[in-house]
Amino acid sequence: MSSTGSSTYQGFTAEERAAMKEHAEDQKKAARRSSRADKAAQEQRDVLAKIAEMQEPDRTMAERVHAVITAGAPALTPRLWYGMPAYALDGKIVCHFQPAAKFKTRHATLGFSDQANLDDGTMWAVGFALTEVTAEVEARISALVKQAVSRGPHTTI
Repeated sequence: MSSTGSSTYQGFTAEERAAMKEHAEDQKKAARRSSRADKAAQEQRDVLAKIAEMQEPDRTMAERVHAVITAGAPALTPRLWYGMPAYALDGKIVCHFQPAAKFKTRHATLGFSDQANLDDGTMWAVGFALTEVTAEVEARISALVKQAVSRGPHTTI
């Protein structure tokens, strides 16, 4: 098949390939675990270990985001998703923390999947840039996560 236009696509970046490799490793680890309780405990340890490996200021933000999510939405279970801390309900990712250093971006991101019940009309935000986690930001994250797991009329979880 020949192309008549010029293409600038060069494939996946090194960071994207590394994230995919981490995801595959996470899946292999999860498959080897025995009981559900063992899996949940190990996934929690994996998330905390990944957060501990992060550079500042990502580490401090991830620690605070983790604390807010686990306190505000205890139904969510921490696990790694493409090498990033993520939080799942019934095995499906609802939200995740993407450190700035992972993809060399200027801000960290708190992202929500289509499983999150954040519906607001015909358009709503599912990603939030984080440069600092203040008390006000913690309150907003807590409210978003609680809404994300609520069983409202648009819930698909």
